[in-house]
Parts: sequence; structure tokens; C-alpha cells
Amino acid sequence: MTETRDTVILGSGCAGLTAAIYTARAGLNPLVLEGHEPGGQLSITTLVENFPGWPDGIQGPELIANMKQQAERFGATFQLAHLSAVDLGIHPYKLQTSAGEICTRTLIVASGASARWLGLPSEQALIGHGVSSCATCDGFFFRGKEIAVVGGGDSAMEEALFLTRFASKVTLIHRRDAFRASKIMLERAMAHPNIELRTNTIVEEVLGVEEQEVKGLSVRDVMTGNVTTIPLSGLFLGIGHEPNARMFAGQMDLDEDGYIRTKDNVLTTHNGKVVPGVFACGDVQDRRYRQAITAAGSGCMAALEAEKFLEGHGR
Repeated sequence: MTETRDTVILGSGCAGLTAAIYTARAGLNPLVLEGHEPGGQLSITTLVENFPGWPDGIQGPELIANMKQQAERFGATFQLAHLSAVDLGIHPYKLQTSAGEICTRTLIVASGASARWLGLPSEQALIGHGVSSCATCDGFFFRGKEIAVVGGGDSAMEEALFLTRFASKVTLIHRRDAFRASKIMLERAMAHPNIELRTNTIVEEVLGVEEQEVKGLSVRDVMTGNVTTIPLSGLFLGIGHEPNARMFAGQMDLDEDGYIRTKDNVLTTHNGKVVPGVFACGDVQDRRYRQAITAAGSGCMAALEAEKFLEGHGR
């Protein structure tokens, strides 16, 4: 017979690992499914300077390794597997994973959100070396430098405006001649003296792979076909994130962009009613902040709620 766990955690980023630490310390022997991207977005981040307790900063992979070691110390177990199907219609809940079937009394969904990228080999090679999807995380490193933001919606406008606090110039690149952004956000970007808008333009290549440092962009005008080079030091992607929650469609309430809707911070719902014993935390339900520390905080909340749920059911 399939063993029934007290707690299974989906995801091994800041939210999932914090939930693992708390549930392990509570004696719930959590199983963490590490997913397609073990460690989450921090695993591809270089220096993290805004996580409390590290006055000189810490490398993203090192922070994740420390949190995992801490969770294991208290008894959490980890499995390199991902969720393929889930049945929340019966309790204990059934999970089909790449490693087999698992049953669990509580489920903590910390599967995160994946940044949308352009998909260029040069872009992928320079992630963490001048290419970023998080202005709040990495803008500080580009003080006094020229950078670019790709995108045409509110996210791109917000990123560009935020980055003007640090960069000497921000070039906002959009592949069309019209923007999806709201009128007020577009007006703010257009009015800013340090933001230059380049429409009908796509990025062909990020320069600096050999140096492991962004040196510029090769861009193409889609109207004329002309290819030019923009010298700069950083590239930020403002084309959104994809929450890793598709497998819960029809069993949890998702918003129009696929983020899990929550009540009281981490309680999940279906048709407006709370799904008992299932909690969501981190970027899979947070479309506003998307920070390591806020993800960790919500992971703590989810763990405490799981413990409370199990206590209420005689565990």
C-alpha cells in the first residue's frame, strides 16, 4: 500500500524550504518534491544582498543550500521528482509524481513562478551575469550604468521606472509599435528623461558571453530589417512570469493569469470554498512582491497552518 504522509511540499525554493524547516521542526516529517527547477529562481541568482542576516550578501545557490541543509537537519526528506497529476477530490490527497504515487494529509504548494525569457542562447548564458528578470533584486548592481528592459506591458514600465533610480539610462525595447501598458504607466515612462523607448525592435543577441558579462545588445528593426548594436551593461526582462500551477486548474481557484488564489494569506480555495489541508505560498500565489523574503514568510505561514490542520484532525 502507498504510504500516507502528513505533509508533502511541492517546490524547493525559499517558500518550500522555509515550510520544510517549520514542518520538520514540528515533527511532521515533510517530503519535499524538488520539481523541475530545484532551488527555484534563487538557484540561478548570483549575489543576494537583501536577505536579512547576510550583511555582505550571499550567493543565491549557497542560500538555497543552507536552507536545505537546515531542513534536513530537522528531518525533512527530499526527492528529485515533479508532480504530474493530483486528485484533491478525496482525502488523503493523491499525488502522481515522476517517482510514483504519494498520499498526503496536507499539501503545501510552493511550486513558484518561472520568468518568461526571450529564449536566446546568449541570454540564457548570461543569466546572473547582467541578465535578470527582477529589477528589485538586481537593480542596485547597475548604478550609473546603461541598461535595457524588454517588454510592452505594465510590468516592463514598472521595471524601467524603478531602474532609473540606479541606471544612468534605460532603453525600453518593444517588438511592436503599440504598448499593452496602461495609459498612466506608459505616460510616466515616456515622460521620464532617462528612459528611451525603442519600438518595432527585437533583441537578436546579448553580447558578452565570452567575457561572462553583458556588453551590449544586437537588435533588429522589424520594419526595416536593419541590425544595430546598443552598448550597455545589463538586460532586464519585463515580459512577465508563468506561475507553475496549471496542474491545479479545476481543483483550485486560479486568477486570470494562472496564480493560485488564496484566502488569509495561504489558504487555497475552490469555487470560493477553502480546500481543507491544502496551502499555497511563495511566487505561485504572489504576483505582487515576488521576493525571497516574502516567499520565506509565506512558507512559514503555510507550515503553521498545516500543523494546525493536522492537530485539529488528531495528528
